[in-house]
Amino acid sequence: MKKLGFIGTGSMGSLLIEAFIKAGAPEDHFHVTNRSLHKAKALQEKYRGIHIHQDALSIAKEAEWLFICTKPLEMVTVLDKLSAHIKPGQVIITITSPLQVEETELLVNNQEIPVARFIPSIVNLSLTGPSLITFSERCTEGMRNDLRDLFSTISTPVLIDPSVTRVASDIASCGPAFISFLVERMIKGAVEERNIDEKTATAIAESMLIGYGELMKQNYFDLSSLQKRVTVPGGVTGVGLKVLNNETGDMFHKLFRETEKKYQEDRKGIQKKMRR
Repeated sequence: MKKLGFIGTGSMGSLLIEAFIKAGAPEDHFHVTNRSLHKAKALQEKYRGIHIHQDALSIAKEAEWLFICTKPLEMVTVLDKLSAHIKPGQVIITITSPLQVEETELLVNNQEIPVARFIPSIVNLSLTGPSLITFSERCTEGMRNDLRDLFSTISTPVLIDPSVTRVASDIASCGPAFISFLVERMIKGAVEERNIDEKTATAIAESMLIGYGELMKQNYFDLSSLQKRVTVPGGVTGVGLKVLNNETGDMFHKLFRETEKKYQEDRKGIQKKMRR
């Protein structure tokens, strides 16, 4: 297995490290650093075998596949500093949507270095769920297969066109938060409208979600057929679905417009920083 370098051990960086180790990757294959080094050291307390480095340049000397897990604007600075230290045989992997693989190539400024973008989801911590991948033209078919093999240990990789990066990320990465919010609103409504305590309602909802996921996993239903199976003509489910249909309206259209707006703001910030 390749030596994996992680520059940034925040929410997603630490999640990926934990997921890969959970999937069987040896701890001593991980080389990590973070701007606030105590966060990396806290991770080492849980996984004693990982190697902590003082900075990104130190990791570039040891690791073969480099995961850049910082915030989007910080990636520009990190990649610019790394560019003179990347060597043949290494791969740069970014995990954020606003930075395109072509821009990463420009920042690395080395014609021999393959670049990939790998957008994970919190559900990958369970070694399931989607991840989104985009390869640069520098990635050979063999390299793409090797990367897919690694990503497949914790997720189901989906190759996406760059033009749908944001909306695909909304579904795959933001989706668990959006669904959690909607379920919490359902629980709140149940508590406020009917005589059920929040703890009981929450336990029922969480158990329902687990069972729902298992139905999908075992291919009993798809989204549409499940609705049809539960909805008895003239029954309460149909009444409830009618309310949802009327009330949600263009809610998700608005959601996707707002996330796209934020995405474009981040894109402009990256482009502005790259021009400096």
